[in-house]
Amino acid sequence: MLRAHAVDDVRRAERAAMDALADGALMQRAAAGLAAAVLDLLGGAYGRRVLLLVGPGDNGGDALWAGARLAGRGARVEALLLSERAHEAGLRALRSAGGRATRDLDALDPALDVVVDGIVGIGGRPGLDPASVAALERFAGVPVVSVDVPSGVDVDTGRLDGPHVRADLTVTFGTHKVAHLVDPASAACGALHLVDLGLDDEALGEAVVAALQPDDVRRLLPRPGPFAQKYSRGVVGVRAGSGTYPGAALLAVAGADTGLVGMVRYVGPDAIAHTVRSAHPEVVGAGRVQAWVVGPGGGDDAATMLAEARADGVPLVVDADALQHVDGPLPGSVLTPHAGELAAMLGVERTEVEAAPLGFARDAAARWDCVVLLKGHHTLVADPAGRVRATTTGVPWLATAGAGDVLAGLVGALLAAGLEPYDAASVGSWVHGAAATRASAGGPLTAGRVAVHIPQVVRETLAGLG
Repeated sequence: MLRAHAVDDVRRAERAAMDALADGALMQRAAAGLAAAVLDLLGGAYGRRVLLLVGPGDNGGDALWAGARLAGRGARVEALLLSERAHEAGLRALRSAGGRATRDLDALDPALDVVVDGIVGIGGRPGLDPASVAALERFAGVPVVSVDVPSGVDVDTGRLDGPHVRADLTVTFGTHKVAHLVDPASAACGALHLVDLGLDDEALGEAVVAALQPDDVRRLLPRPGPFAQKYSRGVVGVRAGSGTYPGAALLAVAGADTGLVGMVRYVGPDAIAHTVRSAHPEVVGAGRVQAWVVGPGGGDDAATMLAEARADGVPLVVDADALQHVDGPLPGSVLTPHAGELAAMLGVERTEVEAAPLGFARDAAARWDCVVLLKGHHTLVADPAGRVRATTTGVPWLATAGAGDVLAGLVGALLAAGLEPYDAASVGSWVHGAAATRASAGGPLTAGRVAVHIPQVVRETLAGLG
């Protein structure tokens, strides 16, 4: 499990580590890891042109010490000092290794191979000062490596408030931070590289946000026992589709009918039911289920679909048109809104949800006493107890019509197979993203192709190939 911790917890763990190490050893570990990551990005050091943007704190110190290592390997390293204060030992080390430092932005050659963002670290406030903004603008287009977090983001919430660095690579230390996993800041991080500092897990405490990894998904995925039969493996029902949106029923059923349960039932208009069964002959009609998927493409019938599904007293996946008819707590169920749908449910603007998805997902989970899967670049799954998981699988091509219908069907199947709602939502989101990556192969995809690739992703994950 990848875990992201709050700033205060990270600082406490770092203090505990420093008490057990020689003075400056922790910074040396960080600098060595940072320098190695920059070398890997550049493909070597000799003759490369590196600029350090150096702020007043330890973040700037990490950059200076890493710069000294790069200069010692033959790189041409310059540091732009953006404050009257700079880490003295790091500055001396850079100069001793042949690097140079200046406060004159105009004196710097804009022809660079990489910019290292050491402006502010985890203690910085959102936004950047004018001098930092000017430096970033001067070197626009040069690859940027951020030290710990992109400067200017809100580290503990993932919010953006004012100018900030947009990194190609973020090298973080000890543990991930919330901004690495939560939008919109996560999109500013680029690729992530974690440098192990040997921080104590007990000192770090509980993670604020977690992200499933293949081993976690492998452990959680349902699999049939030696005496399984179709009913014991779980039965999921789908109530979806309308005359306006018949395809939504097909896609929701496709997400459910991927082999993770023993049976899929479809209940909907006769004409759509005929189309569904033509495409999925193993799908049957009304009967007992362990979970319902309700709402994709439901249109004017969505309220009736939701009421009829609730009457069965089983867990629900409430999606799309049915979300607007949620009028009270739904314990044991999963809501799957995108930002616009959640905004409508909460009576706020979509831009507010997009600016602070972590807070709104948590608030919604508490309000409706159920799991909320908030779809986005990094989908968030929140439960009423405050736990949150972020999904880091997937590709931008997944932002396509019908993808959410497939996801709803998949999560419903996992619920029916016996997973708890929090696990069903987060495993479903992970598998959905991984299937999209496989279906895309670097190019466009459609929702139906995502469903087709789900069994192969599950097969590879169970085999330890993910």
